[in-house]
Amino acid sequence: MAFDKKTRKFSEEEKRLPRSRTDRSRSFDKSSKAYPAEREQHTSRGYQQFEYKNSLPERNRESNDNNNEYILTGRNPIREALKNHHDLEKLLVQKGELSGSAREIVQKAKEQKIQVQIVDKSRLDAIAPNHQGLIAFASAYQYASVDDILNAAYEKGEEPFLILLDGITDPHNLGAIIRTAECTGVHGIIIPQHRSVGLTPSAVKSSAGAVEYVKVARVNNLSRTIEYLQQKNIWMYAVTMNGNDYREISFKGGVALVIGAEEDGISRLVAEKCDYAVSLPMTGKIESLNASVAAGIMMYRVLECRK
Repeated sequence: MAFDKKTRKFSEEEKRLPRSRTDRSRSFDKSSKAYPAEREQHTSRGYQQFEYKNSLPERNRESNDNNNEYILTGRNPIREALKNHHDLEKLLVQKGELSGSAREIVQKAKEQKIQVQIVDKSRLDAIAPNHQGLIAFASAYQYASVDDILNAAYEKGEEPFLILLDGITDPHNLGAIIRTAECTGVHGIIIPQHRSVGLTPSAVKSSAGAVEYVKVARVNNLSRTIEYLQQKNIWMYAVTMNGNDYREISFKGGVALVIGAEEDGISRLVAEKCDYAVSLPMTGKIESLNASVAAGIMMYRVLECRK
């Protein structure tokens, strides 16, 4: 791959043509309108059985959702949440030697690919009292699976239209993207488990209710998810700084737009998996657009091509 890590750019050859795939046929059964399940679905339960508190503003940037993020305090609520596979954004663990029950909780969290952070006791004290050395941050909305998104598209008789977000950490950006996605016919949004904001209360609020209509999936490995989607005959378009002009591309068939963070762009491994590199023309002195703005422009271009 001719992807320059320093400039985060594709070569001219790489942004022209898609790489060939051995099997471009769709394995989807239109008669049954379903894909084989990619993974076992977790039981969906409400969080009402647990005690929630509003957190005080956090002192670092691990989450920009400072004021309204729901938390679970105490070992029993967190243990039950993990046991029932509830969606958790992260688990904060007090520094020091872990007792048997705390060690068990941390192990289960890691097995479920939940982000675990070791912090000082003062950090936990500032968020909630009586934390017993553990605080878990719960998602504000239930995640879907990638197959849920694909099935939703084909149930409508439509080619999949997806958004993949790589490294988006601002909940307001995520909410704005979800909102625009609902307006442009996007079937679902896929975000990585780590290095990305999740469905926090601020993100859900910023979506202005759109999260009720647009499925959001969270995956452990974005690169492998791209490979899986390519097997389903979905083309991957990386929105970069030096791809082909997006106005020259006809977005037909299954489409997935890959949007990176404003500062770092799309990560190298994810960029190398994409079929095309496309760009928005820039004539001013500012080097990049806000991620939600760039995503919105691209979504409306795809909508225009699909009409």
